[in-house]
Amino acid sequence: MNRARRSAVGVAAVALLALTGLPATPAADAASLPDPMPPRAAPLTGGAGEIVMRGTTFDLAAVGYTATEWLVSGQASAYTNVGSLDPSGRWRVHRSSVAPFTTRIVVYRPTDPERFSGTTAVEWLNVSAGIDHAPTWVLVHTAAIARGDAWVGVSAQVAGIDGVGSRIGGLAATAVEDPQRYGKLHLPSDSYSYDVFSQVGRLARAADGPTNGPANGPANGPSDVLGGLTTTSLLAIGQSQSAMRLTTYIDAVQPRDHVYDGFFVHSRGGSGAPLSQAPQPDVRAPSPTRIRRDLEVPVLVFTSESDLFGLGAFAASQPDSAHYRDWQVAGTSHFDAYGFSLGRSDDGDGRADAALFDAMHRPTSALTGDFTECDAPINAGPHHYVAAAAYAALARWVAEGTPPARAPRLRVRAGATDLARDRYGNALGGIRTPHVDAPIATVSGSGNGGGCSLYGTTTAFDHATLAARYPSHEAFVDEWDTATDRATAAGFLLPIDAAHLRDAARSSTIGD
Repeated sequence: MNRARRSAVGVAAVALLALTGLPATPAADAASLPDPMPPRAAPLTGGAGEIVMRGTTFDLAAVGYTATEWLVSGQASAYTNVGSLDPSGRWRVHRSSVAPFTTRIVVYRPTDPERFSGTTAVEWLNVSAGIDHAPTWVLVHTAAIARGDAWVGVSAQVAGIDGVGSRIGGLAATAVEDPQRYGKLHLPSDSYSYDVFSQVGRLARAADGPTNGPANGPANGPSDVLGGLTTTSLLAIGQSQSAMRLTTYIDAVQPRDHVYDGFFVHSRGGSGAPLSQAPQPDVRAPSPTRIRRDLEVPVLVFTSESDLFGLGAFAASQPDSAHYRDWQVAGTSHFDAYGFSLGRSDDGDGRADAALFDAMHRPTSALTGDFTECDAPINAGPHHYVAAAAYAALARWVAEGTPPARAPRLRVRAGATDLARDRYGNALGGIRTPHVDAPIATVSGSGNGGGCSLYGTTTAFDHATLAARYPSHEAFVDEWDTATDRATAAGFLLPIDAAHLRDAARSSTIGD
């Protein structure tokens, strides 16, 4: 099996680890445990001099941002359940053990403090491929930068530090890639990841103690790790297996710690991640796991076509509520051409938008320059456009109290095993964009093989199909612009992205 196949299989396999059964683990005596000391943070430098993380590659200084890296050390708690972990998510947990940890965080922030929006997004870095990867940052960074938000990437899990012995996308895990820089990093096990994530959130708030979040009144102040910036809205974000970790965090830890003001649960599966795992007792989340309905902070779930059945998210579906939204998006896959390649170098100038439009017309099966190919051309749909709008909508929801639009759900066939599709093969229902309402290709969350099964497919329309649908270039542009305007007015596309989409359509030869 070649490197790309191994890589893709690893991503899909690890993403599915959380789709498991219900445990029966007794609670520990939390009263006998010492209270963990507040974490310490110090600048992290040395080694090869480069931050090891798969994310964006453009020069942050060119968009007015700066990057720093911090060593974070302290003591973290693991948890065990009190009673059963039922699918509703209304769980009770106790601390079961305390252990020392040392991890790292990566911080991107506006160089000019006057540009800072007050919102900081803390991303649970994805370790599905055995490296620290920032997929949500890659997919929403243009919106975050335009807003002036800060971003913090957290190495919360063992695999991102110690890896799986292989090099993925040109990188190994942090301690493998640069042992001199990262040799001090140590996480005792993933059982402690939830408390590590809470402690990093408190560092971003510059707040001490277990209850400094919105339920008790924010205790915000200038944060050293943010270069003295004061966060007024703290978001937790994470994609794929990290979204499954966030699901468990929301149900088990957020009601205890009250650290985060809102959650972007990005492409989750049907269950949460284990609450505790080896070498601690095995405490697995039920399948399905829903977001608890008594949560007092907003949660926005982004669901691609692939997530619904490929990862089992359909089983965890729940209605929108005062603090919950689920945006299901037609034409999307779990990860796609933008996420693997184009988005990493996208500085927001529109070139990536033109290239992604062209990828619908001339699709590719290559994941990135670091990998080889999938069996079929991968999805080149609108995932990151709607994800960026969802992220910005959550940030406004938290900061201003204005909830996002309620979105229609993807239309499911009778028997709830697949999506209903139109005559072109594009999904019906869900959030609509010009990619599916003025199509030039079939963009689907399914149809690829092997380890690329979550990366969807793109099937470009042939000349006859395009000619039958669009008698002229002007007819195509009119239809594309109408669909773009409709999605923008509904709040599902950001105005700057809509402008880039219109430019890409006008510059194309569709209909000529």
